[in-house]
Amino acid sequence: MIPTEHSDPINTQILSVSEDLISGFQRQPFEHIAEQSGVELEVVLERIRAMLEAGVIRRVRQTLLATKLAHGALVAWRLPKDKVTAAFDFMSQEDPFSGHVVLRTTDEEISGSGFKLWSTLKVPQGESLDEHATVLKNLLGAEEYVLLPANGLFALGVGHVRRRGLPPGEKTDTPAEMMTTTTVELSQEEWDVLLAMKTELAPEEIIPNCWDKRAEEAGVSLERFFEIAETLNKKKVIGRFSTFLEHVKKSAGGQQVTRYNGLFHWAVPKGMEVQAGAEVGRHHCMTHAYWREGGPQFGNVNIMGVIHGTEKDKVLAHKAAIDAHLEASGIPVSYTAVFWGGRSEIKPSEISPTLYQEWHQKWGKK
Repeated sequence: MIPTEHSDPINTQILSVSEDLISGFQRQPFEHIAEQSGVELEVVLERIRAMLEAGVIRRVRQTLLATKLAHGALVAWRLPKDKVTAAFDFMSQEDPFSGHVVLRTTDEEISGSGFKLWSTLKVPQGESLDEHATVLKNLLGAEEYVLLPANGLFALGVGHVRRRGLPPGEKTDTPAEMMTTTTVELSQEEWDVLLAMKTELAPEEIIPNCWDKRAEEAGVSLERFFEIAETLNKKKVIGRFSTFLEHVKKSAGGQQVTRYNGLFHWAVPKGMEVQAGAEVGRHHCMTHAYWREGGPQFGNVNIMGVIHGTEKDKVLAHKAAIDAHLEASGIPVSYTAVFWGGRSEIKPSEISPTLYQEWHQKWGKK
């Protein structure tokens, strides 16, 4: 039997690299994982394939920087209590443009604590986030939604295995650089390659030459596929090659990668958003950090970020270290909040214009 739990020493060695350290497009991504992890390529392939088949890894795929390819936002939803579960199910099962779907709670009544359902939303270039959210609002019987688009990104990764055991306050030597969210126009050939590249790999595709089939799907030679992929890399629309762990649900062996995820809010003075985001994003514990305007429903917060962990106290200790660092950096925080994640369904958001039109033809008039 091939060990499939994330805690197996060899699997941990592989996952510490494969979750989020293979940046951009790589012609031989599994070779890079083997090289950086110190595990032989055949073992890397065998273990990733086995973990994928066991459901410990939920998907293996080339990620995109969708903020460069589509309009996107975090969305907070306020619904009647008796409609929350059905709304969660619809978004996770019937709406490919809703990505992360999470039920969130707060430890006490605070600004925005009535918004129990959160999702990410992407729509193709030229389409309207508000239009799609309005259709969802009508379908789900929501009372209100708040669109929270990102003005800038300071941290975007996963690395749950790598981040376990991090001491609070550990950070990079320099502040994080802000990534912009300006969309990039692509040619049809670039879109063909991109859409073929982004689909998750099946177990039988966990092989050294994993892009051969994708080049065929895109209708180009393998060398042309590589040329276009590397051009897309230069346009900064390619994210990382990643093995995504099932980090909330328990494995067949009863193990769980994380138990708590906290969405943290900070309100800093206007004009200090970039500086504050860079100081938050430099902390290694942050899987996501953004400049988002929360508006009056969320205490006018403007910096948001996510931390995962197995113990609630340790997650809060990381936040306390960030709070202390902001204060030491001369960045005043007028308000801060924590929204805890509960039930969640994580999937890539679709960005295909054709599928978008088909979805709205089916659901837009109901």
